[in-house]
Amino acid sequence: MSGGLSCLALTKEDVQKMLAASSHLGSANCTFQMEGYVFKKRSESCIIDIKKTWEKLLLAARVIASIENPADVCVISSRNFGQRAVLKFASHTSSTAIAGRFTPGTFTNQIQAAFKEPRLLVVTDPRADHQAIMESSYVNIPVIAFCNTDSPTKYVDIAIPCNIKSSDSIGLMWWMLAREVLRMRGSILRTVHWDVMPDLFFYRDESKEADAMAAIKESIEGAE
Repeated sequence: MSGGLSCLALTKEDVQKMLAASSHLGSANCTFQMEGYVFKKRSESCIIDIKKTWEKLLLAARVIASIENPADVCVISSRNFGQRAVLKFASHTSSTAIAGRFTPGTFTNQIQAAFKEPRLLVVTDPRADHQAIMESSYVNIPVIAFCNTDSPTKYVDIAIPCNIKSSDSIGLMWWMLAREVLRMRGSILRTVHWDVMPDLFFYRDESKEADAMAAIKESIEGAE
């Protein structure tokens, strides 16, 4: 989707971020639908072609930016690793977020209070968010999904190949998608660095943070 334009080309900084977050490491298994995105196969994992990931990311950003009302874009993550990223994406792009358990009938049952009629659906994991994808197929809602090499792609219109087993990779992909959507809407310039850090989209384990803070307090008290 870059069309050979230098402004849409994958930069060295983005490649370094994707490699650092292990976004290129797929699963050991690979479905035949995702074989076209695999650069190389190893015994323990499949290596995803980062350039194809970037092209599909641009395509997804163009689709999201084409929706007139940003609130008609529904972003979903039932997994803990993607809930923080989904909420951050929704706050920056003014879309609708569903973080946590997806209530069955949200797209099909008009009686319930949580009924929604989005024009576009973006999911973190096709396997974990299968209920939302299945209901979107009933009401003709196009679906964009982050897919690993072994992810099911049934009812998925745009699959973005990346590592969805790593919390850092999921957060980085949502951050890059939000940045490209804002760039295509004209909210931020490509020549200016986006001041939002990717770390804000990463999953944070509260128990580990509490243990780290307790260890810091103990070290301070011991030094005194």
